[in-house]
Amino acid sequence: MAEARVRVRGVTIHRPIIYGNTATVLTAAERETCGFPDHTHRWTVAVRSAANAPDSDTVGGADDLSYFIKRVTFKLHDTYSNPTRNVDKPPFELSETGWGEFEIHIRIHFVAESGEKPITLYHHLKLHPWSLTFQALGTEPEIPSPESAAKFGPVHSWQYDEIVFTDPFQSFLTLLTAHPPTPLPRTSKNPTPFHTSYPASLEETRKPGVPEFTGAMERDEGERLEEAKEKIIKEQEKWKGILLEREKELERLQKLLAAKD
Repeated sequence: MAEARVRVRGVTIHRPIIYGNTATVLTAAERETCGFPDHTHRWTVAVRSAANAPDSDTVGGADDLSYFIKRVTFKLHDTYSNPTRNVDKPPFELSETGWGEFEIHIRIHFVAESGEKPITLYHHLKLHPWSLTFQALGTEPEIPSPESAAKFGPVHSWQYDEIVFTDPFQSFLTLLTAHPPTPLPRTSKNPTPFHTSYPASLEETRKPGVPEFTGAMERDEGERLEEAKEKIIKEQEKWKGILLEREKELERLQKLLAAKD
């Protein structure tokens, strides 16, 4: 048992996930029965494995993540009753109705064997079709009527990410390696999820079918993360150099003051 609580130094292992939401326009009958006449959409927010299950109408979710995720807490807008919702078993998702978009805080708690602290992600709930609301920087998006939006079908807003575990406990590493993630397909006939960093992917939102993440997108995301990491390192080095120069200048001024005394 003692060996199981020893960290395996120099080892890094990750698990790909997606988080986000799918939204649909409520029908007239649904609006009458939902209890909130001003609500226009039904939406589901979730944390899932990145790969789609075969013949599924759900984005992601091929794998059960409960072997390393214990709980997911969703913090909704304060106007919802009980805005902090805990989901303690898969699927790690919740569904609601509403009329407006807002930021959802997603807190992922890991199983006890991991010894890891919870992490927090942030997702902007998306209700309206990307092709109607995504505008150039500095312009105001137009909010379509529910009737217009319904013609576009479900709205998908999903983000790919990788949860990285560094120097994991031996017991947790054994647990992770016993559950390899379903690999993403190299390519897909399904539309690829839209991402604001790739405006060209806006065309994909007009295609029928359930969006699917691919290996190519996984590589692109990895490269983007590496670029961001390099920028941060360069920025840190820049400010480190500035700090050293300021310290030298301070030391010079202190010596001048001491000489005058």
